[in-house]
Formats: sequence, structure tokens, C-alpha cells
Amino acid sequence: MQVRRLAASDAPAYRPLRLRALREHPEAFTSSHEENLSLPLAETEKRLASATISMWGAFQAGVLCGAIGLERETRIKNRHKASLVAMYVAPEHAGLGVGRALVDALVREARTEGLELLVLTVTAGNASATHLYESAGFRSFGIEPRAIKVDGQAFAKNHMYLELSPR
Repeated sequence: MQVRRLAASDAPAYRPLRLRALREHPEAFTSSHEENLSLPLAETEKRLASATISMWGAFQAGVLCGAIGLERETRIKNRHKASLVAMYVAPEHAGLGVGRALVDALVREARTEGLELLVLTVTAGNASATHLYESAGFRSFGIEPRAIKVDGQAFAKNHMYLELSPR
């Protein structure tokens, strides 16, 4: 398995993986499949070339099988922290260490950049994702009830954080 930062040139591989994630797990993302399906490939290229969001991909035999993002804060008072976003591993690659490799790559990058805090949300009840994040050192600091709604059904989000440096 190879884990590396994605570039705009990876958009043709990333876009279908992202759309699959949004379609198969609408409760896990605040973005929707419907909204993203109508966006041109150029929007995916723009996202992968962004200065505020970095994406990493995991490749098995040259095929993109998972991705994760680091979204940096731009406001002065919040620049010490960033959010882990857009985490997804294709189900046929689950249980092979892909998710852990992606999280580890993101945390390493955050430390290298001097970030002090990482935050994320995970859908309440998603035990495998919660376990992955806890095993990487993330801790819950609260549940947001009815954080998102998908087809009229509300889902809670577990807010988690990881301290990267002393206070």
C-alpha cells in the first residue's frame, strides 16, 4: 500500500471514490452525493490543489482505495487547529490497515506543520470509525444531536479532538 498526498492530477481517480463514499454513506458526510455529482471535474481538481485542504490517498496496486483530508483554519485565532475531513475507505479494502495508514499520515503532516489540535466529527453509532480515531488518540468531547438530516432522518455527530502539542 502506498499513502501519498493527492494532487490535482489525481482528480479522475479521487472523484469517483468521493462520489461512492457520499452515495454509500450519506449519514457520514455533510456533503451530499447529489450536490457533488453535478460538479465538474475541475471542482475536484481545485479541491485537490487547495491551500487550505490537503488530501491524502491510499493506493493498493495503483488503485485509489481510500482518502482523508486535513482542512486548515484560516482565521488568525483558529490557525493552531485543523479538521480531519472526508475520511473514506472502500469496503473491499476495510480491515487491511488502510484507514489507520491514512490517519497516521494526516497526523504526521499536522505535527510537521506545527498544528496544536485536530478535530473531527464521526456519525454517532459508527463504532469502527470511532474505534479507529480513539486508537489514534482522539477523544470525544460531546455529541451533537440532529447534526445532519438525510432524507428526513436525523443523525447525531460525535465531536472528537487530538492534542498534538502541550497547551
